[in-house]
Amino acid sequence: MRILAVTNLWPEPGSFRGVFVAEQVAGLRRLGHEVDVEVVAQSRGTKDYLLAAPRVARRARSGRYDLVHVHYGLTALSARLVGAVPTVLSLYGSDVNEPWQARVTKLFDGRPAARVYPSRRLVDAAGDPSGIVVPNGVDFDLFQPPSEEERVAVRARFGFGPDDRVVLFGAAPDNPVKQFDLYQDVLNGLVARGIAARELVLPGPGQTRADVVPKFAAADVLLVTSRQGTESGPLVVKEAAAMGLPVVSVDVGDVAEVLADVAPSAVVPFPAERSDLVADLVRAVAEAIAAGTRSNGRSKIAGYSQDAVVARLAAVYESVVG
Repeated sequence: MRILAVTNLWPEPGSFRGVFVAEQVAGLRRLGHEVDVEVVAQSRGTKDYLLAAPRVARRARSGRYDLVHVHYGLTALSARLVGAVPTVLSLYGSDVNEPWQARVTKLFDGRPAARVYPSRRLVDAAGDPSGIVVPNGVDFDLFQPPSEEERVAVRARFGFGPDDRVVLFGAAPDNPVKQFDLYQDVLNGLVARGIAARELVLPGPGQTRADVVPKFAAADVLLVTSRQGTESGPLVVKEAAAMGLPVVSVDVGDVAEVLADVAPSAVVPFPAERSDLVADLVRAVAEAIAAGTRSNGRSKIAGYSQDAVVARLAAVYESVVG
């Protein structure tokens, strides 16, 4: 098939934004599909959501595409004039959970032939009985469990000693949705317990995709502290599980489903009080560290491999075009 991907999620230079979309596109190309990409907004600014519509329409009509795949609800604004070309719309979180975004999406989504969501929880939040779940996939070739020798080497490279307990934060600290302050409070709670908790942040300036792998290898546990109702399916959780890194996460997106059989790992529900959440996360991270082992995650999340996920997406395309 010939497919046009229209997206506001794309890893432009210096950014990992939308890397899961880029990896999805690469997987579709490996299956033999021709996929072109039209990036909306991002470096062009938010006005491009409105200004891009004629540009996207010209490309959709001149490219003889079988299908247009629109990524993210607000991007539907730019794809509203594609005409008779069938569309698939992927929704990712804020476009469902933020009321104003949800309203804009419903006004301009163009009645797609299929709506795709990365988790069952998001389908339920959208109240969409015909919603199709296709989770974000993980590259099992890139994210492979390290040997003990490799772990020792990368920990030394990052300046961690054998007694340090490294807690990985999987997002940019300046992103308020990810709640870096909550992560820091949990680290302080671990130190108060006598655990030599050390901070490690996954993103970094000038970092390539492959550069994140040693950080997963060096860490003892991944801690996810995202704000309630903001995540659809954190890719970082699947990447950690694929590498055998234990995960402790608040109950967001599809995390509970992904980690259902992964041990040691834990999913912590949101209590009424923030202080209770900190205490629960401290306890869960301490237990994961005390287990003293890598997780069984790789074997338990085989269905989230990029190849498996892309095959599911391709089946959605075939049903739409057929």
